[in-house]
Amino acid sequence: MTLFDYASLLADAGDCSGRDDVAHLFPRFLALAELKLNRVMRVADMEETVAVPLTEGEGSLPADFLEARQVLAASGRALRALPLQELSNHVTSEGAPIGYAIVGSAIQVRPKRGENIHLTYYAKIPPLTAGAPGNWLIERAPDVYLYALVEEIAIWERDAAKAGAAEALKRQAIAGLGLADERLRFGNAAIVIGGLTP
Repeated sequence: MTLFDYASLLADAGDCSGRDDVAHLFPRFLALAELKLNRVMRVADMEETVAVPLTEGEGSLPADFLEARQVLAASGRALRALPLQELSNHVTSEGAPIGYAIVGSAIQVRPKRGENIHLTYYAKIPPLTAGAPGNWLIERAPDVYLYALVEEIAIWERDAAKAGAAEALKRQAIAGLGLADERLRFGNAAIVIGGLTP
């Protein structure tokens, strides 16, 4: 089975689910599948880096933001994620930034400054549509998409057994993608434990 784009995914999801009458619902199933995948997947292909300009220590997050991976001050120093209550204790504009917190669709950095930060973050999977028929996930792991769609179709059918089987296959496919991602990122790197050793 070969999946390359939106149209072939639609055909294969219909075949695998045994339903050839759901094409009109396909965009809905696809949106639900991508919503669920965005909640659980965190792989290198999802990483983006942007400069975020700050005004009084606050900047807008990218529209496709899911989770921060690294936040760097303008100096290049890494900032720590802090609880909002602790961050609020640093309301002055004096000194170098020490940390950040995500509040809604904004990032707050304290002490308040008006400089750029560099944000590396996990971005949402670019949605597949008829007008944008490909993305990194359909190229790297079409099975993840396929099983996620079959699961959504089974949920719509109210077929718990089929939904459970598809969900198990989806989990296996995501685990396989995660393992490949770990190998890509770390290869045969040695584990180094920081701090004092006896």
